[in-house]
Amino acid sequence: MPLSSAARADFLLLLVTLIAAAGWIFSKEALQEMPPLLFIGVRFLLAGAILLIPAYKGCLDLLNARALKPVFGLGLLMSSALLCWIMGLYHGHHLGEGAFITSMGVILVPLMAWLTYRERAQRSTWLSLPVAIAGLGLLSLEGGLSLAAGQFWFLCAALLFSVHFVLVSKMALMVPAIVLTAVQLLVVGSGGIIVSAVFESWPESVSDSAIGWVVASAVIATSLRFAIQTYAQSLAPASHVALIMTLEPVWAALLAAIIYAEVMTGLQLAGCGLIFMAMLVSRWRWLQPLYYACRSRFPSR
Repeated sequence: MPLSSAARADFLLLLVTLIAAAGWIFSKEALQEMPPLLFIGVRFLLAGAILLIPAYKGCLDLLNARALKPVFGLGLLMSSALLCWIMGLYHGHHLGEGAFITSMGVILVPLMAWLTYRERAQRSTWLSLPVAIAGLGLLSLEGGLSLAAGQFWFLCAALLFSVHFVLVSKMALMVPAIVLTAVQLLVVGSGGIIVSAVFESWPESVSDSAIGWVVASAVIATSLRFAIQTYAQSLAPASHVALIMTLEPVWAALLAAIIYAEVMTGLQLAGCGLIFMAMLVSRWRWLQPLYYACRSRFPSR
């Protein structure tokens, strides 16, 4: 029996969260030998070139349809978000904490949809915001009631990602997913390399292992991840998509604990917990049917 569009979207987005979490590890390893902006440039230019092969004809159609300009604009927005993210990863000390701060973009999606398209924001969205802010406040207390450099960059990335998320969800209804993804990745990669050439010093050489992490980041965590995510976003509303994406920081924190033996302090755990709670509260509309279904299936005795 074929899966419905909603079920197919759910499965694909769950896969995306796992790939995205692995991408945090790939990036962390690559940054040991490469400056952050150069890494972003090489990673996304390679990923975009890979997707351009099957998307070439679609890109020509996009140019003929004069739709390249808005897609190019999305690429610039994505570039800004990813540059903020990689700077946060470069300056941050806790990968898991950074993943939860970045995930605040999920909470902001309905708010940005309301500001951009006047889509009605649910009451749960307004209830989740102060909870998320409280979680961010606890994380900032770790450094003495101020955002550390890494935390600041991750927060900027969250704001930009939320806007990008909403705009892509609309554009994906008009432009083929692989074409939309390829153009954006090429814009990000080109922009990253240009900015890096101006502001960074490039290493004379990098090890084979670093090259391997870059390739893994480009092929698996970028080309594959964004192609699947963009396609899945065309199958479901932005808010529904954001519900499943809440799992990404959980997987990232677990991987960081396993691979890097990261241990969070009490304040960090509390702050990340509040942010995750805020994500669940903001998606209560979609969690509620599941909650009542479980109650009816397993009634309390």
